[in-house]
Amino acid sequence: MENFASPARKLVAEMTEAAVRTPVRAVAFQGAPGANSHIAVREAFPEGLPLPCFSFEDAIDAVKEGRAGCAMIPIENSLHGRVADIHFLLPESGLSIIGEHFLPIRYALMGLGPIEGVRQAMSHPQALGQCRHWLKAQGIAPLAYPDTAGAAAMVAEDGDPAVAALAPPGAAALYGLETLGADIADAEHNMTRFVILAREPLAEAGAGPFMTTLVFEVKNVPAALYKALGGFATNGVNMTKLESYQRGGSFAATEFYADIVGSPDEAPVARALEELKFHTKWMRVLGTYQQARERA
Repeated sequence: MENFASPARKLVAEMTEAAVRTPVRAVAFQGAPGANSHIAVREAFPEGLPLPCFSFEDAIDAVKEGRAGCAMIPIENSLHGRVADIHFLLPESGLSIIGEHFLPIRYALMGLGPIEGVRQAMSHPQALGQCRHWLKAQGIAPLAYPDTAGAAAMVAEDGDPAVAALAPPGAAALYGLETLGADIADAEHNMTRFVILAREPLAEAGAGPFMTTLVFEVKNVPAALYKALGGFATNGVNMTKLESYQRGGSFAATEFYADIVGSPDEAPVARALEELKFHTKWMRVLGTYQQARERA
């Protein structure tokens, strides 16, 4: 809790105390109260108890240690791509993806005013990237901070009118700041996809349609990825996301994160995954869950 700026600590303490009393209802998220992840938790779990955590690792640990029933973690944004480090954290966490949620994103510039005196905007790198054109047009330099709403609390604590925060609009009232610019976004389609993580996979994934998320490492041979993905094409399985990342600094083997439409209980998906296993060093399914938004 000490990592949060002082204006946020009282709110964090109150929310943490409620979660401690009923951990099964607690939903861990990264950020201070008022962050986009907090908004997503309230939308997806109206009866849940939001549990603010300073980092993604803290939110994941809260679930692993039983202090929360699940966690909501942003995984990608329509403007700025994947959220840094998530592809490493998910496989290492040992948790399973049991759901997803899409949240439209809008930001406000907030501070001690006026906007003419603002020289820097403090926020999470994702938020700064999503609003970089607007900030450049205003002559405002980006200033990275681990959290959007946490940046608002820090601006309130520091008291410097030259530094404002880029955060969800509701954070201004929470931390006693003035709204200096509203509805800030570089594109109307600004949307963040969250995944819901739990200690155990879903026993029943529901009625569908389904998504399945997996990670795998290809063999260090020519055409390795081509061979690994061939089973999805021949079995008519739609792959909606494929991203690569390096681990360990070897630059010799590449790991991939993928989303596919369907469930391993469906014969085409089962065949495609079986072929994938044959052509890779290892493969792990991170979860099968209902689609929150249908993929064409």
